[in-house]
Amino acid sequence: MTKSASPLQVLNAGIAGCERCERLRSYCAEVARTRRRAYAEWEYWGRPVPSFGDETARVLVLGLAPGAHGSNRTGRPFTGDGSGEFLYPVLHEAGFASQARAESRDDGMRLDGLWISAVVRCAPPGNKPTVEELRMCASWLDEEMTLLADLRVVVCLGRIAFDGLLGWARRTGQLTGRAGFTFGHGAEFSLAGGLTVIASYHPSLQNTNTGKLTRPMFLEIFKRARVVAGLG
Repeated sequence: MTKSASPLQVLNAGIAGCERCERLRSYCAEVARTRRRAYAEWEYWGRPVPSFGDETARVLVLGLAPGAHGSNRTGRPFTGDGSGEFLYPVLHEAGFASQARAESRDDGMRLDGLWISAVVRCAPPGNKPTVEELRMCASWLDEEMTLLADLRVVVCLGRIAFDGLLGWARRTGQLTGRAGFTFGHGAEFSLAGGLTVIASYHPSLQNTNTGKLTRPMFLEIFKRARVVAGLG
């Protein structure tokens, strides 16, 4: 890391080198070693996945965790799996992403006004991090939220991300209790510090293939985020 690196770049470097959770690190390394047959020629990232986007973002997209053969392979959030194939075309249509397809860290993707992160930075077995793993990863989000100085809106993808964001709000004194803060697609809340929280179903294949989350539903979330963030 060079002396000219930004604080968020320094944070991302710290995330990529994190070794706090032995179960997660062992799992990610094993997935990277054995690989999926379809990606046999890939050199998997196999480390905690840094955040990605515009450092002056007004909108944060907060997900659950990297996918074992998605972000754990490519090293960038929502890149290389079904969730990303659903997310990025919507971000492109909403004016946040420079292109609709996300394939690798070197595909030229740029985000404008948006930052993508997660409450857990390593791929967990079965997409289910433990309570302790969520707790161990929380300080990365705490620091990140401090550094995102222009942030106005957080879009939480799924209940675990929603709970993680509310955990951050409690730790920073912006929320004293959960009363009235119930997860639901399209639910919108204001925190004491001025941030707006918008909840959405996660763009997992389980939700998108069954029609629980449709593209028009998802697009409306990001259109609303633009308006609330003052991005037009």
